[in-house]
Amino acid sequence: MKTRSCLLPWQSHTDRTRGDRLSDGTRLRERKSAVMSSEEETSQASSSSTPPSSSSSPPPSSHFIGKKEDIVKAGRVTKLVNGCRDVLILYHQGQLHAMDTRCYHSGGALQYGDIEEFNGRLCIICPWHKYKITLEEGEGLYQAVDDPTARPMRTHWRSKGVKQRIHKVSEVNGDVYVTLNDCSETIESDTYQTERYRSVSLEARPRRKLAVKLDT
Repeated sequence: MKTRSCLLPWQSHTDRTRGDRLSDGTRLRERKSAVMSSEEETSQASSSSTPPSSSSSPPPSSHFIGKKEDIVKAGRVTKLVNGCRDVLILYHQGQLHAMDTRCYHSGGALQYGDIEEFNGRLCIICPWHKYKITLEEGEGLYQAVDDPTARPMRTHWRSKGVKQRIHKVSEVNGDVYVTLNDCSETIESDTYQTERYRSVSLEARPRRKLAVKLDT
């Protein structure tokens, strides 16, 4: 940023003396007013000559999910994106988020999970085993205890690192698109993005194994 000179734009260095400024004060005010009017007209002309920005196009490699109004109404939508990725798109507090549908821990159905805030971070809670996953980064949170012998026991939330693959959501003219996260580093939720798990219907609660009574 350029430092402004103490001199006004129409002043020369010979006008520095107090006597010159006082004797010609009226003329200076008139010139100042004329310069300001000229700057305003230039600004208005510049703004009026700038054409309105055209509608954005969908991001490259993005995939159409649906109309925003439908997603907002539903709250949560799951979709097989690009024929290879099960993605959960959810709307919460005015924001759209997208992540792998199945929880990184054991493939739980995240679309049935509650959303709560932990240590200032919004998380979706897996309904199967209550694992907490941040909406923005996909980090797994856990409650840590520094000193288990201290009373009262004090706990705080810590991150396990990124566990759930998060995808980018874009909105263009009321349409919602998802760009898949193509990071080459393996993330734990990748485990459940196979046909083996895709063929199993997701439920709000895990199926319990039935005990079989054997005849003795």
